[in-house]
Amino acid sequence: MTLFDAGSEIGGQFNLAKRIPGKEEFYETLRYYRKMIDVHHIALRLNTRVDAAMLKQEGFDEVIVATGIEPRTPELEGIHHPKVVSYIDVIQGRKPVGKRVAIMGAGGIGFDVAELISHEGKSGALDIDVFAREWGIDFKNHPRGGVTGVVPQVAASDRTVYLMQRKTDPLGKTLGRTTGWTHRMVLNRRGVRMINGVEYLKVDDAGLHTRINNEPQLFEVDTVIVCAGQTPLRSLYDELQAAGVKATLVGGAFEAAELDAKRAINQASTLAAAV
Repeated sequence: MTLFDAGSEIGGQFNLAKRIPGKEEFYETLRYYRKMIDVHHIALRLNTRVDAAMLKQEGFDEVIVATGIEPRTPELEGIHHPKVVSYIDVIQGRKPVGKRVAIMGAGGIGFDVAELISHEGKSGALDIDVFAREWGIDFKNHPRGGVTGVVPQVAASDRTVYLMQRKTDPLGKTLGRTTGWTHRMVLNRRGVRMINGVEYLKVDDAGLHTRINNEPQLFEVDTVIVCAGQTPLRSLYDELQAAGVKATLVGGAFEAAELDAKRAINQASTLAAAV
């Protein structure tokens, strides 16, 4: 068995998720899978971008395509303005983020980006004292339920952040039932403004032009971060199909809407057992 990856490390979208404060456990997830590659003697070829001709020449019996997604670029006047950056560039630190920021899209990735750019200092997931302050918990004196009654203290950046979506539903409705409320609460405590029912009009030197409740509204921001969903990245799969090579899609390449790591891992595990 051979695993090809165009990147310098395995993990795909997990390499973005692990950079979000509160999601550092994904470092351990990736460490586990990297160890399993060695344990099961899987040939790993990093920094290798394959094509259909290469895979056909090597004569594999099965080809599983897990090429993931590509961010969707909305059709919007000024979408290529210097103020506009993709969420991938922001999470990976490849593009600077200004002091006044509009995030277009409030799905899971939009919330993650808002968490990242509004966060200041250590992550509560890595420091128990920070976690205790953020949630008003006393682990030392053990009051009833551990709750101190003290107002939680959340360290925030000095950015002004607008988290926006086109839908009129409440923001965060699609987040996990057991954790979604915590994300909304923390961002509220940091002063992140959550706005629904936004119609995006254009981006220019003045900022992000919108229409809300049929009224034009300009957000004078330095940076517009696009979190407008994803589309499956299937170019390799299409090449394989055209070349007559049997291939199966899994993960984001199969279904990009509302990326779900649990679903993708289950799909890949089921397929591996069948193969």
